Amino acid sequence: MPDKNPYQQTISESLAKWQSNTEGLTQKEAKKRQLSDGTNELIQKKKKPAWVKFILQFKDLMILILVTSAVISSIIGSLTDTVIILIIVLANAIIGFVQEYQAGKAIDALRQMNVHNSMVIRDGKWQELPSIELVTGDIIQLEAGKMVTADLRLVEAYALRIDESALTGESVPVDKSIDPIAKNKIPLGDQTNMAFKGTSISNGRGIGLVVATGMKTELGKIAGLLQEEVADTPLKRRMTAFSKKLTFLILIICAIIFGFGIYRGEAPMNMLLISISLAVAAIPEALPALITMALSQGASRMAKQKALVRTLPSVETLGSVNYICSDKTGTLTANKMTVTNLEQSEFQIPGLDVPALTFAMALNQDVKGKSLKELTGDPTELALVLEVIKQKEISGYKHFLKSSPRVAELPFDSERKMMSTIHSFDGKFILITKGATESIAHTLKSKSDHKKAHALSEEWAKGGNRVIAFAGKILDKMPTLPLTTSIETDLQFFGLVGMIDPPRLEVKASILECQQAGIKLVMITGDHPETASAIAREIGILLEGDKTLSGSELEELSETKFQKQVEDTTVYSRVSPQQKLRIIQALKKKGHSVAMTGDGVNDGPSLREADIGIAMGKNGTDVAKEAANLILLDDHFETIVHAVKEGRRIYDNIRKFIRYIMSCNSAEIWIIFLAPFFGLPLPLLPIHILWINLVTDGLPGLALASEQAEKDVMKRAPTPIGENIFSHGLGVNILWIGLLMTGLTLGIQAWCIHTGNGHWQTMVFTVLSLSQLSNALASRSDRELIYVKGIFTNRFLLITLACTFMLQLGVIYLPFCNTIFHTEPLSLGELAICIGLAAILFHAIEIVKWIWLKWFAKSL
Repeated sequence: MPDKNPYQQTISESLAKWQSNTEGLTQKEAKKRQLSDGTNELIQKKKKPAWVKFILQFKDLMILILVTSAVISSIIGSLTDTVIILIIVLANAIIGFVQEYQAGKAIDALRQMNVHNSMVIRDGKWQELPSIELVTGDIIQLEAGKMVTADLRLVEAYALRIDESALTGESVPVDKSIDPIAKNKIPLGDQTNMAFKGTSISNGRGIGLVVATGMKTELGKIAGLLQEEVADTPLKRRMTAFSKKLTFLILIICAIIFGFGIYRGEAPMNMLLISISLAVAAIPEALPALITMALSQGASRMAKQKALVRTLPSVETLGSVNYICSDKTGTLTANKMTVTNLEQSEFQIPGLDVPALTFAMALNQDVKGKSLKELTGDPTELALVLEVIKQKEISGYKHFLKSSPRVAELPFDSERKMMSTIHSFDGKFILITKGATESIAHTLKSKSDHKKAHALSEEWAKGGNRVIAFAGKILDKMPTLPLTTSIETDLQFFGLVGMIDPPRLEVKASILECQQAGIKLVMITGDHPETASAIAREIGILLEGDKTLSGSELEELSETKFQKQVEDTTVYSRVSPQQKLRIIQALKKKGHSVAMTGDGVNDGPSLREADIGIAMGKNGTDVAKEAANLILLDDHFETIVHAVKEGRRIYDNIRKFIRYIMSCNSAEIWIIFLAPFFGLPLPLLPIHILWINLVTDGLPGLALASEQAEKDVMKRAPTPIGENIFSHGLGVNILWIGLLMTGLTLGIQAWCIHTGNGHWQTMVFTVLSLSQLSNALASRSDRELIYVKGIFTNRFLLITLACTFMLQLGVIYLPFCNTIFHTEPLSLGELAICIGLAAILFHAIEIVKWIWLKWFAKSL
């Protein structure tokens, strides 16, 4: 027969299993166990040395291509190109190294949660020891305000209530007991006789037997999950595939051009230089810098909207997200219990001019603090007090406390599920009892009140409310102390209070906007199924036909069955950290790009596993923040919508400058490749190709990174994870724009040679350079005509184009540039022809765009 789980064992069974007793361990035995099992701390896997992490940044194919192009540039004498390429490579390596270093901090944040002391009984005496020295079998003391420092099987529990929200996601502190639980495989939130490392004690006291330490605790298991490898982002996967295809294509084209030139009788050295120059030109060495710049600008804009980006690629990843798996507590809800329903009975306390329920809510509680800002205590009791203050203001609340001081109490315990207090009142005494409805109902004098309380409580609970019942009676004299449960009989019903952790105000509208953008929302929480479903239904996550799953139901599902229904399930309740991870992984296996939001320790592994993890900045734990890619500084769910919009904008802009750069580079290749077929001499010198590649390619492409978002950016479906970066006509655009640019350039070459114009090579060089500037202007949008979008809406691009145009004029007209670039000054008429041909390219692109938008775009 398999061993029982600790929560299934009786206290005596647990003590026997861990070879302990109520007098604890001896110091000698504790040392022996520590040597055997290790210390009570979270152990990190062996880290790679920093220098290894840095070197590994250079293994990316695009980086290797750039290093190769730098070597080639140095061979052909272009030291400027070499230096620029190497700076780009080094900058990208440094950024990647810093990101990886930051990602490793998640486990360090978890380790910090372990710096606490514990009251432990050793050698029969209570003593305070560092929690790192705890071992299985130790007996430790628990009291309100302290952290739980190991996983414990509770041995004693007196009104013990533990806040487990950081670990389980449940917003309400859990009432603890010592009774064994028969069920197997139950969620952490239902293991009421256990206390877990990293949680905090909000009320009462107790004693626990240590059953797990260090990495074997539930917190330790999360730490282990956080050390798993992080998957590549969609952008990195797309760029890796792009790099491989581009490398293969460039090598083939350069080999063909070199071979064909030799066949035509060109000088081998000249053709080698041309081929190498083309290889350098075809490789978009500015692309990594442009992508980094686009992501950095996006990150800066997002920071102004209260979204802090921790890893740059996550900016673009947001644009691909089609699933957002959100924690409920603190993310979709405010993580603050609020009274939503009140039902006051007809009973009136003699001599009191306020409802009995209001009076009872003010007095039967242990909230501390004199002013509104200082109030602290159990979230449920805080909600009750705040409701009283809402009704009677802070002065009225203080008056209740002063005029009817507490003189005795019967503390809450998990068996009675009630708490009673006695207060002096008008020369007599009043007993006030609060607790679960089913417990209070049995104490009532009236059967009709019993039925009414039960029916209303069930109705409110179905709506996700936590229901608290109040009752009491007037006592002529002070009862004998200590109080016994016999006093909790024949009570008058005061009323019911329903409360809930309410949704954030902006959440419903934000969820609707996400759904319109093709993003599906999923709620994943450690809370009760009814509460989770009610909140999800209210904010629009749980729709008609959607399924819900509890942690225990998910545990019973095989991977095959779960895969079949994972896309139809929108609410998961009572789930463990491992199950959260399983949900994320299942969605990713289905080909979805997944974002995960959360704030607790229990969210850490799934935040890291998701394509993008989003943590709450105000109420989030350090673990969640360190594991996430994005931190919401204002904890507002609508900030995610802004971030998604920014991510889509960035991806659109990346596609724009890929289209721009690749169409320009393809034109350069076509020009060199096709000129001999038309009987024309080589149109460009290697220095011309390198100049165009360095100046006219890079600067305008950089300006495209700041292009405004398209109007329909949040009205279209997310970019599929496996989608080729050249999809939706990008590859076709690159091809025909490159060929048109080639036609204009070779056309001016043929015309000049035919008419005997000796400036033909300078004009070819100028037409190609200026055509690329026209291409940059037209590349600002493939969904709007530039005349409609507005010529002046991207001033940075206009400034860049003007500067690039002036640089080109300098190459043409400055004498020392004529020597370096082998150019000759053009007449105004010749320059006008070059500008006119470049303008033809711009208008041709706009005409094709207009045709596509008018007749084809709507049908796609």
